[in-house]
Amino acid sequence: MVLFKNRYMVIEVAINVIKDSSGNEPIIVTEYNLLKAIKDSILFDFGECGLALSLGSLQVKYVNPSTKLCIVRTSREDHQKIWSAMTMVTSIAKCPVTITLLHLSGTIKACKNAALKCEEAKFEQYKLEAGPRLTPEKSLEIRSFIEKINALEN
Repeated sequence: MVLFKNRYMVIEVAINVIKDSSGNEPIIVTEYNLLKAIKDSILFDFGECGLALSLGSLQVKYVNPSTKLCIVRTSREDHQKIWSAMTMVTSIAKCPVTITLLHLSGTIKACKNAALKCEEAKFEQYKLEAGPRLTPEKSLEIRSFIEKINALEN
């Protein structure tokens, strides 16, 4: 018997700022700043009681700073509240963003499969755009993120 029923969400964080002349993103999406933005949104939209109820199971399981793909876990009872709070997030670290839900699942395995499909599609697009400029270091980084998703089940 499973004591805690969870929901897993694959989300994409779209940064709404034009890149500067050096080509760097204005922020790097991390577990910490994503979780802080979601908590702040819950606090603003649902108050302290709503935040306290959702903190027990809210966790960022995976973040890829290059593709901005993330996996968030929450309880089954609170997943709609977390989902609505995520869509109302307007900024992360004072940088305007939009969060989009790509997949919602009751198991980490199904969520992992959806995240793998998204990551592989994004990396194939990156490989096509980079062409001969694709370095072995970047290729190794791509493989490490895919391995990190595969290790989520354990």
